[in-house]
Amino acid sequence: MFAPLAFFSLVKLDDRTQRTAYNRWHQLDHRPENLALPGVAWGDRWELAEEHSALASGELAGDVDFVAMYWFRDPVDESVAEWDALGEASFQWGRGPLIPGIRRPMLAFFRPVKGYAAPGALVSADVLPYRPNRGLHVTITRFDDAHGEATHAAHEREDRKVIPALLDVEGVAGAWTFSYSHPQRHSSLPFDETPIDLPGSLRVRLVYLEEDPAAVTPALLEAERSVAGGSEGTLVLSAPAKTIIPWQDW
Repeated sequence: MFAPLAFFSLVKLDDRTQRTAYNRWHQLDHRPENLALPGVAWGDRWELAEEHSALASGELAGDVDFVAMYWFRDPVDESVAEWDALGEASFQWGRGPLIPGIRRPMLAFFRPVKGYAAPGALVSADVLPYRPNRGLHVTITRFDDAHGEATHAAHEREDRKVIPALLDVEGVAGAWTFSYSHPQRHSSLPFDETPIDLPGSLRVRLVYLEEDPAAVTPALLEAERSVAGGSEGTLVLSAPAKTIIPWQDW
């Protein structure tokens, strides 16, 4: 297992004039500070570009502009505590993460389930997070009965049929799946009182891409439809997301 815990942040820019400022903060300040922590194995971020909006679907389609994630090493409690401490210190320095015009529809920790590498990638699944990519296809699904029979069948189908079909699509380097653990509650950010999802009720799938995510997405969706069956849960988000190149994509 590459790392035993992952964190996902879904970000919406309510003020699009803040796009450059947000990108500069995240890639030149926030992400480097986090990657320097011994307990952070890796962290990355991608943009759900406006030109890809027609390919997005699910409850959060149109309500997410960026996806960021971090992987934590064991012992995860110490790693996350150190990461949280940096977040509080950053607030006290006046360097985020509370930034005007930024909304975060999801801030949550997930347990990595399984990694898959396409044969053409020539690396193991544990290397995929470090391997350069041109973007992702991200899928988030909610299951009302987190440990029911239908959910188990959906996970079995994903592992044995869906992901093998996706790995055959040209431009796919591999994939990772994640199961919801718990929400983030941090002193530097405001939180509402929305219901807390149960462990296992959300599933994230990242498909790592070597080609333009918009070009690969139709083939990915067709490959998944070809092996779909039964109840697949409620789609929260299905969308291409491109790798952000500093300065060029700001």
